[in-house]
Amino acid sequence: MNNKEKKQKINRFKLITISIIAILIFLYLLYNIIELIKQPTDLIVVESGKISLEEDAVGYVIRDEIVISGENSSNGLVQIKTDGERVAKGESIFRYYNRNEDNLNNKIEELDIKIQEALEGQTNIYTNDIKILENQIEENLKQIRSTNDILKIREYKKNINNSITKKAQIIGDLSPSGSYVKQLIQQRSSYENQLNSGVEYIKATNSGIVSYRIDGLEDVFSVDNISNLNKEMLENLNLKTGQIVALSNEKGKIINNFYSYIATIMKSEIIKDKKIGDIVTLRLSSSAEVKGEIIDIKEQEDNTYLLIFKITKGVEELINYRKISIDVIWWSDNGLKIANSAIRYENNIPYVIKNMAGYEYKVYIKIISQNENYSIVNNYNKEEYKELGFSDEEINNMKKINLYDEILTNPNV
Repeated sequence: MNNKEKKQKINRFKLITISIIAILIFLYLLYNIIELIKQPTDLIVVESGKISLEEDAVGYVIRDEIVISGENSSNGLVQIKTDGERVAKGESIFRYYNRNEDNLNNKIEELDIKIQEALEGQTNIYTNDIKILENQIEENLKQIRSTNDILKIREYKKNINNSITKKAQIIGDLSPSGSYVKQLIQQRSSYENQLNSGVEYIKATNSGIVSYRIDGLEDVFSVDNISNLNKEMLENLNLKTGQIVALSNEKGKIINNFYSYIATIMKSEIIKDKKIGDIVTLRLSSSAEVKGEIIDIKEQEDNTYLLIFKITKGVEELINYRKISIDVIWWSDNGLKIANSAIRYENNIPYVIKNMAGYEYKVYIKIISQNENYSIVNNYNKEEYKELGFSDEEINNMKKINLYDEILTNPNV
């Protein structure tokens, strides 16, 4: 074998060796990449945060409410107090139409036009009373132009008509054509008397919130009927979640604005640890969070639970609904927040791996609260370490977890 052949053989051997080494390196890197994907090791920062344990549910609204109506409900009602407005006991909240109301109102409007035309020619009569009335008319006209509230517009129009009538009465006494104006005013007063004589006003039986949303379930969902509620009865009502109760044209009701109840059916292990009087947080569909006191817990035949919560905030948000979506927040906690993936256990004692300038330290932590993904943690004190069986020397060398510390998530230790 000559030198050339020897060199070729050596080069082939080197090439094979290098190729084998490269393949081994590639396989090693590939293995580590796969392991990293399966269980990545990353640094995360300890932050101050909040965690909670919550479940979504459907709630049925139970109110302390009194339905009120009168003898002329078939005539249809006219709102005096708007839906959702607070009223005092004895205030008029709505009235029923007079049977001839439309006809009488048309006649009054025709007379108002005639009175206004008769007044237009009386430009030479000026008194302080007339000037005041004209200012009042102008002010009410401005208010009408600046609002979309139907009830307020009606009130401003009523004020304008009253001012025009008073103005006409004054001019009727002072002008040569006063007898004609007086005649129109007397005729108008006659129609108004007929209109008012057939009106039935309905007053508030107690203070609270006015509502005209009547669904016929006021007795079913009454405060006095809470003990009779069960899952089967609630589901058989076939109510739609989030549906707004329609306005009634015949009846109204007064709702107690100080408290309300929400009934819900749930299946949760945590309910077994709850008792009457416990306070939880309820998140309403508006995202508002209110405190709810558990006033009743009843296990159903299918191992679900009927819970009744009492709320004293957010009552007015619920007057339009009977069935709503809610979130039941069983608990929430604030503090040092870390991912559960960063927590390991040694002899049932939780710990994390803390990174300090490239050096790694084991830090034992006390878990205050924990949900599916995160934990709120703190440091053990000296006495707690002793109870866990650590010596004084070990305790003196213990590292602590602090805000903004870097820790390993999914550590391979």
